[in-house]
Amino acid sequence: MKYLVMVQGSQADYEAMRGQASAHSPAWSEKDLQAMFAFMGEVNNDLSESGELVDGNGLAEPAQTRYVSAGKDGKPVITDGPYGETKELLAGYWVLDCESLERVTEIAARVATCPAPEGAPPYPVVIRPIQDGGGCV
Repeated sequence: MKYLVMVQGSQADYEAMRGQASAHSPAWSEKDLQAMFAFMGEVNNDLSESGELVDGNGLAEPAQTRYVSAGKDGKPVITDGPYGETKELLAGYWVLDCESLERVTEIAARVATCPAPEGAPPYPVVIRPIQDGGGCV
């Protein structure tokens, strides 16, 4: 079965990774970033070798996002990010093809142990099964 494994983050997290501390997170050093990249590289390599990796990417910061919805008149309403009302957004994802929910949970638990500087907030990892048949909802 295929699963979407998502790492959550916020605009403040991206800023911390650029060295800008906040009440939300301490500033990340170059050493912190390299440890995180090395860890994620190992995860990606292991998933590739096991044949479970379908796709995966980190996403640009929320400040570079655009939100599109239908207005009351049916015309699109376009808003540039970041969105102050949204605390956590998708920071990165994997599409995995795993034998069981237990296996993908094991992978998500590993991802949740990604190194971060002392005092950094936990970065939740969310698992969603992908429905067979494709198509839009």
